This record gives sequence, C-alpha cells and structure tokens, in this order.
Amino acid sequence: MEDKNVIKLPGTRDREATRKRARPVKLNPVEEEETRQKNTKRLAVLGESDESVKLLEELVFGAEDELLERLVEDDEEHQTGTLLLEDKDEESGESEDESEAHQELQSSRKAAWVDEDDELEEAVDMKHRYRRHLIKGQSESTMSKQKLQQRMREQFQRSMGGTPSWAESSLQKKKRKKRAAGDDDVDDDEDEEEDDLLRRTGNFVASSDSLPSGILGMKKCLHANSARPSEDRLTTVQFHPSAQVVMTAGLDQSISLFQVDGKTNPKIQSIHLERFPVHKAQFSVDGEMVIATSLKNKMFYLYDMMEGRVSPVHTVRGLNEARVKEFSVCPEGGALLLTGTNGYLHMLTLKTKEVISSMKINGNVCGVAFSHDGRKVFANSEEGEVYVWDVRSSRCVNKFIDDGCVKGTSIAASRNGQYLACGSQSGVVNVYSQETCLNSANPKPLKAVMNLLTSATSLAFNPSSEILAIASRVEDEAIKLVHLPSFTVFTNFPVSKRKIIYRTSCLDFSPHSGFFSLANNKGHAPLFRLLHYKDF
Repeated sequence: MEDKNVIKLPGTRDREATRKRARPVKLNPVEEEETRQKNTKRLAVLGESDESVKLLEELVFGAEDELLERLVEDDEEHQTGTLLLEDKDEESGESEDESEAHQELQSSRKAAWVDEDDELEEAVDMKHRYRRHLIKGQSESTMSKQKLQQRMREQFQRSMGGTPSWAESSLQKKKRKKRAAGDDDVDDDEDEEEDDLLRRTGNFVASSDSLPSGILGMKKCLHANSARPSEDRLTTVQFHPSAQVVMTAGLDQSISLFQVDGKTNPKIQSIHLERFPVHKAQFSVDGEMVIATSLKNKMFYLYDMMEGRVSPVHTVRGLNEARVKEFSVCPEGGALLLTGTNGYLHMLTLKTKEVISSMKINGNVCGVAFSHDGRKVFANSEEGEVYVWDVRSSRCVNKFIDDGCVKGTSIAASRNGQYLACGSQSGVVNVYSQETCLNSANPKPLKAVMNLLTSATSLAFNPSSEILAIASRVEDEAIKLVHLPSFTVFTNFPVSKRKIIYRTSCLDFSPHSGFFSLANNKGHAPLFRLLHYKDF
C-alpha cells in the first residue's frame, strides 16, 4: 500500500499515464485537516532543534550582541597599539641598523640613464678638419669627450655673445639689476667671486689673449671680390685702414671696393682706368685716397673717394724716371716713397706733387719697408744688402748683409717695431730684430724660415705682429703663415686637398687681424676669417 503522507513528485508516473490527461482528485475535508495537523507537529519538532543549536552557539561564542562588541573592542585596541608604536619610532628616530640598511639600499640603486661607458675617458683626435678650430695649442692633439663638450659649449656661448638672459640664474639676474641701479653691494659680491676664482684654475689658465701656435683657427669665407671677379691677374688686395672695406686691383684696368662681411661681400664701387693695367694700388694713411701705378707708365692716378674724383698725375717735378711702378705710403701721411731705377728712392709729397728728397743704394731696389714710426726706411737690394735710411736727414745710418742671401726679393717690417723680415730668391725668409738691425753691422736672424721652395716675393705682418705671411708667385699654393712668438708654421694652412690659393701676388690683414686676404693669378681674392681675433 502506498503511504498517504508521502508527496509524490511529478514525472514518476509511467509514460502512458503522462500521456493521459490527469483527472482532478476529489478532496476530503477530514483528511486535509488531519494532514495539516501532522505537518504542524513536524515543524514544531524542527523549531526545537534550531533552538538547541542556538543554545550551543551562545554557550561557545556568547550572544550575538556580545560577540559584535567584543570584535569591535579588539579592532580598536589593535589600531591604538599601532599608533603608539609609530609615535615611539618618531620620537626615538630610526635605529642605526635601519639607517645603515637604508643607506646601503640607496647606494646600491643606480639611475636608469647612467651608462658606465660614458665615464671612461676616450681620447678624441683633434687633428680632424672638423675639430681643428677648437685647439688652443700643440699639446691638445687629443682631448677627452668631456673636455671637448666643454670646449664646444664655450665656443657656442662666445658666438652667441655670452650667456643669454633667459639662461641666467636668479642670482645673476639680481646682480645685473643691482649693477644697473648702481648698488654698492655688487662690489662685495664681485670680491667674493674673485676669491672663488683664485681657489681654482679650470679654463682660466688655458684661455689667453695671445695667439696659440700649431693650428690657426680660421674659416674660409666667400671671395672678397666675388661680386666682381677680375678678368685678369690680380696684383693688389688691401683692407681699408678704418672702414670695413677691401680694395682689389689688377691687370684688367680696374679698381674695385667691396664691403667685407664674410657672407656676400657686396660691391661698393668699381673704377675703370683706360689703358692702365694696375700694377699696385694703396690707400692713403687717412683712407680718403687711393694711389694707383701701372707697369710701364710714368703717370699714376689719385682717386679721391670723398669727392669721387679720379685725377691723373702726368708729371712730377724733380723726378727723372722713365716709369713709376713700385711705391710705399709713408706712415706719417702726405708722402710717397717711389722706387726708381739704379737703386734710387724718391720721396714725393702729395700736396705739391714734387720730389723733396732722394736716396741711393748699390744695386737695384727689390723691396722697401717703413718702420712703425715712419722715421726709418729699410731698403733691400737684389745683391742681398739691407740699407737703413733716416727719412728726415736722407742719410744711411746702417747697412748689413742678409744672412745667407744671394739675391734679395722682398722685405717687411712689423708694426710694433719688433721684427724685420727679408725674403730671398731661394725661398728662405730671415726674421731679425729691428733694434739689432739698427745698431749692428752683422745681425743674426732670430729665425730662418725655410718652408718655401721658390722665391719669397710677398711678405706681410699682421697688425698685432703675431703672424708673418710669406708667399711666392712662382708656384701654386706657395704660401705659409708663421707664428712669430714661437717661429713655427701653422700646419693647417693652406689646405692641401684642394687648390684655392693658386699663385699669390699680394697679401694683407684687416686692421685688427679679423680677416686675411690675398690676390692670385685667377682674378680672385680668397678671404679667410681668423677666429682668434674678434674685431675686423
């Protein structure tokens, strides 16, 4: 028999019974009441078991409210203990062991951008053509990377005119403002800076106003006459004594003036002299006039630049010469020293266009140079004898033989009155002391420069008397620049890989040695910027 108290789940019948439609069961009220009472008793028994479980939990853990209060109290005690420990650590500070461990941890850490290879001092070859201008002496043939970076940084700051205002520190800006306001406290700060300079050397010892030997810092610029190249050989190049102007002249019968900026060198003016190939042209001492002579003419031209007037001088009173070719401008101004034939020298005044005095040497004159004050004249003869003349008295005060010279070709005197250079046909250039040449009959040269293999036809000192330029018009690229304090030749000039000089007929430096130029047989005037000198 089936138990009436068991509740049957759906799906327990047979498949055939499920297919049939279930018939509604007839409900008996008495049976339903009995079944309800039985279920109520069973639920009561289950409730009693739940109460027993709750009683056991209360005995073990306590009541729910007590348990929650106990848990909250434990959490508060834990937080309070932690705060007390932190306060004690702050009051006492870190222990020595902890600080040492912290320092070891910091020392073991390295920045991510540090490369150990950067700390190794790698020598850089400074003789490379891209780095030659950074060298300050022969001892700097190699340089470390750090020092090279510092040198490049210094050069960039100099080219930018110093440290820009936006890169100055706040202290430097305050000092600059105080200096502008005339504050006396700046002097005290400067004294402190001077004391700081005396405590260290750094680059203050390496930098110097004197020109270093070895490699000459220079830059090739656009040709000085690029705006109007000569159609024939150039014979003259000269810088204006006061303006930033250069003059060129040559056998194309023209004289041209150019503004010197090293970039475009624009033409200012050009003068054409009909049937007059210019052999030599020079500025007057004040720079207001240009004197030009030709090859076979007795006539010469005077060009007044202030008035723009060209005046030919056909005859000179007291001058018995078939031609006027070589001349020199007297440093005192207002006079020319004309080189005649058979060893004659004629002093010509430009005011009256007449000869006021004449001098005579043995043999033919190959070169003339004035002393820095214009009181003495050094005349070199083709026989190798050098004569020293007093200009005012027209008297020879000394004569000596150029050491080892067979045939003289040129002569030049430094502007500071220290050196005298004599060139010969063999290419040897002897450098003397001017004081010795004035007083001794047999002076010995300070140095015999033997770097030319052909005749030394052109000599020129720079205004500071630190460089002697020597050249020959017989061979291409035959030019050297000599460092006078050490009497050594600069090794980086001329550039040996390509020809830019060709055959040189004239040399000149700008008034403050900032530029150097020459005249060659190609009708060009190559221009170079000497980086050591800041002014024109």
